[in-house]
Amino acid sequence: MDTKWVTSELAWTSHPESGWEEVSGYDEAMNPIRTYQVCNVRESSQNNWLRTGFIWRREVQRVYVELKFTVRDCNSIPNIPGSCKETFNLFYYEADSDVASASSPFWMENPYVKVDTIAPDESFSRLDAGRVNTKVRSFGPLSKAGFYLAFQDQGACMSLISVRAFYKKCASTTAGFALFPETLTGAEPTSLVIAPGTCIANAVEVSVPLKLYCNGDGEWMVPVGACTCATGHEPAAKESQCRPCPPGSYKAKQGEGPCLPCPPHSRTASPAASICTCYSNFYRADSDSADSACTTVPSPPRGVISNVNETSLILEWSEPRDLGGRDDLLYNVICKKCHGGPGAGGASACSRCDDNVEFVPRQLGLTERRVHISHLLAHTRYTFEVQAVNGVSGKSPLPPRYAAVNITTNQAAPSEVPTLHLHSSSGSSLTLSWAPPERPNGVILDYEMKYFEKSEGIASTVTSQKNSVQLGGLRPDARYVVQVRARTVAGYGQYSRPAEFETTSERGSGAQQLQEQLPLIVGSATAGLVFVVAVVVIAVVCLRKQRRGSDSEYTEKLQQYVAPGMKVYIDPFTYEDPNEAVREFAKEIDVSCVKIEEVIGAGEFGEVCRGRLKQPGRREVFVAIKTLKVGYTERQRRDFLSEASIMGQFDHPNIIRLEGVVTKSRPVMILTEFMENCALDSFLRLNDGQFTVIQLVGMLRGIAAGMKYLSEMNYVHRDLAARNILVNSNLVCKVSDFGLSRFLEDDPSDPTYTSSLGGKIPIRWTAPEAIAYRKFTSASDVWSYGIVMWEVMSYGERPYWDMSNQDVINAVEQDYRLPPPMDCPTALHQLMLDCWVRDRNLRPKFSQIVNTLDKLIRNAASLKVIASAQSGSVSLPLFPLCF
Repeated sequence: MDTKWVTSELAWTSHPESGWEEVSGYDEAMNPIRTYQVCNVRESSQNNWLRTGFIWRREVQRVYVELKFTVRDCNSIPNIPGSCKETFNLFYYEADSDVASASSPFWMENPYVKVDTIAPDESFSRLDAGRVNTKVRSFGPLSKAGFYLAFQDQGACMSLISVRAFYKKCASTTAGFALFPETLTGAEPTSLVIAPGTCIANAVEVSVPLKLYCNGDGEWMVPVGACTCATGHEPAAKESQCRPCPPGSYKAKQGEGPCLPCPPHSRTASPAASICTCYSNFYRADSDSADSACTTVPSPPRGVISNVNETSLILEWSEPRDLGGRDDLLYNVICKKCHGGPGAGGASACSRCDDNVEFVPRQLGLTERRVHISHLLAHTRYTFEVQAVNGVSGKSPLPPRYAAVNITTNQAAPSEVPTLHLHSSSGSSLTLSWAPPERPNGVILDYEMKYFEKSEGIASTVTSQKNSVQLGGLRPDARYVVQVRARTVAGYGQYSRPAEFETTSERGSGAQQLQEQLPLIVGSATAGLVFVVAVVVIAVVCLRKQRRGSDSEYTEKLQQYVAPGMKVYIDPFTYEDPNEAVREFAKEIDVSCVKIEEVIGAGEFGEVCRGRLKQPGRREVFVAIKTLKVGYTERQRRDFLSEASIMGQFDHPNIIRLEGVVTKSRPVMILTEFMENCALDSFLRLNDGQFTVIQLVGMLRGIAAGMKYLSEMNYVHRDLAARNILVNSNLVCKVSDFGLSRFLEDDPSDPTYTSSLGGKIPIRWTAPEAIAYRKFTSASDVWSYGIVMWEVMSYGERPYWDMSNQDVINAVEQDYRLPPPMDCPTALHQLMLDCWVRDRNLRPKFSQIVNTLDKLIRNAASLKVIASAQSGSVSLPLFPLCF
């Protein structure tokens, strides 16, 4: 409301009628105005009221009133009583509609609300010109639909020239690439009103929430949160707009930076580009940033030179003429063995070289321009292709460019030595002989023999110029594994097959007598063992018949013993009623004792959770909870609970401990101890390089101890892998996942191979006889343990890397074995190779593995000898080889 611009009657309500009077006048600019005046100064006890019309509030909470008025100086009025005043009062009255009348509300301070007593800065006399005073007052908070203003005169001579009622607001604004709407001020002058913001077009939030504060004076202050221009857009119009990048430029990251011209060998065809696309035949590597120039593949290496020495050679070459614009150049050497040729009356046919060809320092990923190649066949033609590759070679649809060289080898190394023979044996020595190789391929210079005590696994070597040798300094009554190979000027041949020989006992006569009586002892022991096993089987059958219908829980009646202190594992699937096995081996827990806190994963049958278990009389413990999903079949329930029936039979610090099961309520649950560091493979990957060798060997020792316990119970795990080993906060490793030992399901993260006999097998961890013949034994678990050793020492690297399952089977069948991981001690890699012996009868037992690891831990110096990268392995290609 502003009366300054009103030229017609205001028609406000006054009381009494002899008080305020509406008159016409002119302001200082001689514009016509409507005013109210009052001057009843000669009469005492004046109470003159003037009330405006109804003013709608809308959403305003505080109102400001500007008053312009003049007041006559009481001293300039002669002969007036002492009741003359030079002030007046300002009031307001709230209502939900225009309900005021001439008599209502009552003309008094209550129900009117007083705002202030208004006094002039200057008054005027009769002789002076009128001096206009301007005063501003505010009031609030208001809550009803509108209000009236009221003015009370109590004996002043004054004129109310204009009245303006207004409110304050913060105008809509753009700040920090965010738009904030028009916002009214608060109910108090000190109030701060929050205005939420929204990012302008083509902008994204970088911090939330977005808000500004509107103060009582209608000014913005205290910005919180901000936006920034999205990718492909740059700031414009003083940071009030985000403008698309024009064609030919880009912006890869959100932020306030400008658009940039496209890097070399790239372009954009449309605006708002976040990345420039490469020209044809130019690429970016996966590790390149968006602002990197596009590059191409290198040209072939130049000047390949070969130097052949019998069945080995040295290749050297020069750098390519064009590096493709990159500095990550590597070289691959591709070996092809050729048959026939123009000299043989036909075209040459080439195929991939045998896996035993050795490349030093390596075959693929070479940084230097030189490689030594050995173990080639004698008198054979070879083609070697030297490829130049860089970070974008894998992006090109064409094979890497190469330079080729053809060579023919000369004399070859000797063939494998035939079987060894034992001539004599004593308590400290073995005398052995052998026949020369069938194909010596030259004059044999000497023989090298490698031997080690089977329980130790640490090898020693001796040389002999004859085809016989006496090994001395051996331990009595011990079994030794021996291999021999021949050497010519062409180098060493292959080692013979491992052969085992045993030293005699120091008690010679006693040993001879024992040897004579050995068949009788073995026969008696076998008969006794058969008798004990028969008794156990009969006892189990009788006990099952007695148990039918019984509801007793968690007994050990089925834990029969073959020998004192030796438990026998009982397969829960041999029970006619699988629920009976659950009752026998797993403790039933009341669901009220279990509190599920969070879901930490998903298993084969349902969710895996972390929770707490509080049983009466026992302290509360953290537990891992496997749940059975809703809608399960009876077969799924049986298979799910079978893992509990298995775990309930085990009690060892390196085997996951079963706390109990919940089967009498939903969901069905299996509760085990909680392992803070989860699976061993992921734990190692997260802590790559953070442990000492002794700590890693300690982990391996714990796993071996758990497997020793299982093997002594005649239990075969079938799925031993680092993913199935759990680690607690003290780095104690425990064997788990016994449900998968019987049912191996197909998992995309762990590909399996379907054998001809059906069922899924984790190829990378499984022994050859288990893959081919489904022959799972403790010896096949030992093979898997060797793979676990490799996983631990490589900090969770994937065994056989990205080779396919069929490639793994073929490589193992051709006697390929995994090379030692980086910084792996020789003794540990040798133990791995022992676990991977083809003949399962020659693999060490878990008890021997534990003993070997204990000796290595006690003799830490033996772990300082690091295996070479080629130890026990053949290099594998990093890129596919096409022929």
